[in-house]
Amino acid sequence: MKQIKTTEAVGHVLCHDVTRIIPGEMKGPVFKKGHVITEEDVPVLLSAGKENLYVWEKKEGILHEDEAAAILRAICIGELSEEFDASEPSEGKITITARMDGLLKINAEGLNAVNSLGEMMIATIHGNFPVKKGDRLAATRIIPLVIEEEKMLRAKDAAGSEPLLRIMPIRGLRTGIVTTGNEVYHGRIKDAFGPVLRSKLAEYASEVMDQVMLPDDKAGITQAVLDFADRGAEMILVSGGKSVDPDDQTPGAIRDTGADVICYGAPVLPGAMMLVSYLERDGRTIPVLGLPGCIMYASRTIFDLLLPRILAGERLQAGDLTGLGEGGLCLNCETCTFPHCGFGK
Repeated sequence: MKQIKTTEAVGHVLCHDVTRIIPGEMKGPVFKKGHVITEEDVPVLLSAGKENLYVWEKKEGILHEDEAAAILRAICIGELSEEFDASEPSEGKITITARMDGLLKINAEGLNAVNSLGEMMIATIHGNFPVKKGDRLAATRIIPLVIEEEKMLRAKDAAGSEPLLRIMPIRGLRTGIVTTGNEVYHGRIKDAFGPVLRSKLAEYASEVMDQVMLPDDKAGITQAVLDFADRGAEMILVSGGKSVDPDDQTPGAIRDTGADVICYGAPVLPGAMMLVSYLERDGRTIPVLGLPGCIMYASRTIFDLLLPRILAGERLQAGDLTGLGEGGLCLNCETCTFPHCGFGK
């Protein structure tokens, strides 16, 4: 820090707020600590009675907080992005918002690596949830007024070659519904799955091509899934509940289609009996989901956590399901704020 004449201060960084007093009109800072002085600022500073200022000496290899914040922005979203908007740096801070609807993906490993360096931070909302255009997604901050350029280069290396944030478009899928259970098939009870599934799919503009009702017959369920695949279904939902009940033929029926079952059971409540599989048919990969019975009555379940990811074209792996355990208990709040509640994270 050094004292310098105001007329010689252009390009330097203020080390203190500059207060201006106009009796009866204002009293407050006209320039804040960290401001980079421009030619236009000099007359204003002089009129505020500031003939001299305390400034940071501009040194090679030292960045102003706003210069460093611009690097954090690039780490988050790249130099140019069709997916995000970002505010201009101010006091070392930048806010990032969504430019489009879609599924937010976050490189958590890279994010943690950057935040572990100190003197800088990136905070985000939860990833793997749908976001809307204009949603606030992340904010960055450089902690000190100036920071070593070398540290920002280390941040870029820690984050990796790709931006930490991305938004994957969500598209509707032509969906077939196979509802199983002797009690529904024989009309002893009314189907409760169909209306719920249609409503949830409609949130993402997914078309229900058909719904078939079947008894607990393994061969019949297998054939119904294959028939939907042959008719061009892009996703197949098999509802009726999953349990250890020997009458429940659904898991075996899905396996008999030749589908690759990546998980049967997940650390999420409601929804522990979820089955996720993928069927290869005529060069297409079709998600086939065996749905737990809780979908009929619980407002939010594991299905709500996985559906947007599947509609964004993400092929789920077993680790994606086991990783849902922390935060996998829905609290059934009186007013549901999903997906902003963090359920599933």
